[in-house]
Amino acid sequence: MKVLQVDGSMGEGGGQVLRTSLALAAVLGVPVRVYNIRVKRSRPGLQHQHLESVKAIEEMSHGRVEGARLGSTEVTFYPGKISGGEYSFDIGTAGSITLLLQAIMPLMVAAEGEVRVRVRGGTDVPKSPPIDYYRFVLRPLLSKFNVELDVELIRRGHYPRGGGEVAVRVKRNGALRPVDLVRAGRLIRVEGLSHCVRLPAHVAIRQARAASEALSGLGVPVNIEVEHYEGRPDPHLGPGSGIVVWAITENSVLGGDSLGEKGKPAEQVGREAATSLMQDLSTGMALDRHSSDMLLIYAVLSSGVSRLGGASLTSHASTVVELIKIMAPEASISVEGRPGSPFTATVRGLGLL
Repeated sequence: MKVLQVDGSMGEGGGQVLRTSLALAAVLGVPVRVYNIRVKRSRPGLQHQHLESVKAIEEMSHGRVEGARLGSTEVTFYPGKISGGEYSFDIGTAGSITLLLQAIMPLMVAAEGEVRVRVRGGTDVPKSPPIDYYRFVLRPLLSKFNVELDVELIRRGHYPRGGGEVAVRVKRNGALRPVDLVRAGRLIRVEGLSHCVRLPAHVAIRQARAASEALSGLGVPVNIEVEHYEGRPDPHLGPGSGIVVWAITENSVLGGDSLGEKGKPAEQVGREAATSLMQDLSTGMALDRHSSDMLLIYAVLSSGVSRLGGASLTSHASTVVELIKIMAPEASISVEGRPGSPFTATVRGLGLL
């Protein structure tokens, strides 16, 4: 069988090219060679979290990978047959758990029956979605495709210590459904979760208060819960903090998030999450700047025509679109919108799942 060729420096030029290429290859059953992996980054090639993602896809698909080692800028993947069951992966650093999940969740959806995965690493780390985004935003969005996602947060892991742990269960309830998620519709309410570990409780409280104040002008109920461990045993390594806020609308769920860091006021953390959410809500589109690129792969695998409306055509979303054209040319995908602006993607899926 012909080995598809993917230039890892295309588009956003980072780990997403690798994750999406291998995930699609595993589900479609086609071999792929990815070269120039992260060559434009300060630390080129596979780092720990990328390597663990590659190994996880290899294991879950009973496939074979050549070139899977730290620093490698090229891998070739020969997929086998995806099987369900239970798996365990340890990134070994504060590498992002959610990005590893992004790589393997299409395989979990493709497997027959239920799949359970336990992952150790970073749950709340820079440049990746926090685990609470998956729990409260991605979960209800995937349910529209007929995918049941459960995420149990066992322990939080922040940069640089990591040590977080989650247990994830994915089950596809029959065939994947196409979705129509273009306009958000009427805003109903805003919810959120502000947390801190190995830090005084007031950090999480101030994050929540600042976000609530910023969101109050939306004219709907705002309820942000606070999670801290002051006065009781704290099971996390920490220290760290963060907040995720999400808007429940007539047709969708949109999220915004921010992480605390040393020297960054808690109020700024809360306002950043609120501002991100309000900016995306102001476009009227159904999907925030993060979920639009995450959902494209499920639209490709479903039957029928899906329409996805995103708040911003990010480099990540554009990259996924181009990868789909390479990896699944039988699917039809078209995008209306300019980079950095709201967009609509129309996808005629393959009907594989």
